[in-house]
Amino acid sequence: MEEKKFDIKSIIGFILIFGILVFMMYQNQPTPEELEAQKKAEQEKLEAEKNSSKQTETLVTTSEDYGTSQVLDSTQLVAAQSKLGALSYALTVPGEAITTVNTDVFELKFNRKGGYLAEVKLKNFVDYDSVPIYLIKDGNSAFNITFGTSDNRTFNSKDLPFQPSVTKSGDHTIVSMKLKVSETAFLEYRYELKPNDYMIDFSVKSQGLSGVFNTSLPLELNWDLKAYRHAKSISYENRYTDIHYEHENGKPDYTGARDTEEDLEDVTWIGYKQHFFTSVLLTDKAFKRARIEAEDLVEDEEIDTVFTKQFSSKIPLAYQGGEINQPMDFYFGPSDFKVLNDYGRNLDEIVPFGWGIFGWINRYIFMPLFSFLGSFLPYGIAIVVMTILTKIVLSFVQYKQFLSQAKMKILKPELDAVREKYKDNKLKAQQETMAIQSRAGASPLSGCLPGLMQIPVFYALFQFFPSAFDLRQQPFLWAKDLSSYDSILDLPFHIPFYGSHVSLFPILAAIAIFFYMKMTTGQQMATQPTQEGMPDMAKMMKYMIYFSPLLMLVFFNNYASGLSLYYFISNLISIGIMLVIKNYIIDEEKVLAKIEVSKTKPKKQNKFQKKMAEMMEQAEQQKQAQQKGKKK
Repeated sequence: MEEKKFDIKSIIGFILIFGILVFMMYQNQPTPEELEAQKKAEQEKLEAEKNSSKQTETLVTTSEDYGTSQVLDSTQLVAAQSKLGALSYALTVPGEAITTVNTDVFELKFNRKGGYLAEVKLKNFVDYDSVPIYLIKDGNSAFNITFGTSDNRTFNSKDLPFQPSVTKSGDHTIVSMKLKVSETAFLEYRYELKPNDYMIDFSVKSQGLSGVFNTSLPLELNWDLKAYRHAKSISYENRYTDIHYEHENGKPDYTGARDTEEDLEDVTWIGYKQHFFTSVLLTDKAFKRARIEAEDLVEDEEIDTVFTKQFSSKIPLAYQGGEINQPMDFYFGPSDFKVLNDYGRNLDEIVPFGWGIFGWINRYIFMPLFSFLGSFLPYGIAIVVMTILTKIVLSFVQYKQFLSQAKMKILKPELDAVREKYKDNKLKAQQETMAIQSRAGASPLSGCLPGLMQIPVFYALFQFFPSAFDLRQQPFLWAKDLSSYDSILDLPFHIPFYGSHVSLFPILAAIAIFFYMKMTTGQQMATQPTQEGMPDMAKMMKYMIYFSPLLMLVFFNNYASGLSLYYFISNLISIGIMLVIKNYIIDEEKVLAKIEVSKTKPKKQNKFQKKMAEMMEQAEQQKQAQQKGKKK
């Protein structure tokens, strides 16, 4: 066995290694600057760890977090999963914040947050100040579906991130916005855009979410819109800004320009009408119920305003096999009768042509006539020509009215004599008056009935011109826009009920009405029999001569200049027709001769006249019996 010996070489080796290590440690020791930097780094590390711990405890995800296209880091994702459950997967899906799509008529922007339209621009139109027409912009609209999940959470789709994709199918553009729970499970908003079409095919459907949705919780669609002002006259536009809808198996209706809350049943479409532009939500299968609300936002018409009304619809939806499947459509476009009528879904009812016979006259007479004239004439000239044609057609009515007045004027002395003779027996005087009028072929009713026949035409045109989209921004003479007022002078102050400007066409129409009423009232007064109480009647008719033009002057100052132009031309033509009838057609001597001939002929009473004679005779007998009873 070899004996162990102390090796001096090993000792020297260890000493050398130790010395080298000491030397290296001395050479590599940090300088004072490096020591300070190291100390600072350690402090920053401690603070970072502290902040990270604090963030993990207080992080709350908000709707703003969902709207970004950034993917959350692991810490934020853990917090989101705690808050969103299965829907947190949507936060991991990348996507652009805004997706822009253009068609022939639209420029649309879709928001990742909520999957809905963030902006709807109508390319072919501008407002009164040459600014492009936006129906949706800067958050004035919201489309939201409220739903519950199986882990007892309630969500609003407007706060959640959707993944956008844009594809082509022929000449159609399809925009898909998906709220993803996984790659195969999602809630989808699908928009299909067609060339030169204001109607957007829209559907809301889910896939693979039957285990995510809690079908026992309400499923509700909310659609809100704050209507932008587009016209020069705030009051005029606001008068025609309201909610139109179709419900109860195809029954159209509207709220009117007022604040309202209404509950509807079996609703097939809801339209937010802004006078000349409309946003409509349509459904293929009727909504069982809907609640609509409208609020006027114009507090002071003297102050310039951005919005006119706030609209809102709340619509309960139903699950189908635990999923959502709701095919719908959106219409964003002009309130043009021809455009809306072409869709064949009763949308033309959005244009307020009037009810009953008034709407019938506008739809089947004035609308086709005006469209035909406007196809080759400037719209101002088209109004003048249509007015002339209307007055020519109604001239026979005016002739009958004037002829009746002429007959009553001729009979006036004879009727006054009868009333004087039987002034103590009014019933007998009435009987004799009717007998004379019957023999002469004259009656006050024959003068009133032609006037009544003109009322449907008058009211129909009153409804037609404010609703004629073709008049929008069409100039004529000094009027820059026949759908708005024709201001020739801006006032430095506001006159109640009148406004802060002076329109010329209402002034001209008021002057024409004044002279026309002066002529017709004078003619009517000449036919009135002389009797007690007539001075009051004459005074009232005299007041009407001044009141009617004043009403026209004030009321129509803010109305469409096209409507005032019609009334101006219409009354001018009426004055001309009256002068022609009076001076060239109706000869009072010939009328008198016909009356005398008519008096000699036996006059057969009609059923109405017989009935009136019998009633008057019975009344006379009852009166005589009462007088005899008093004497006894």
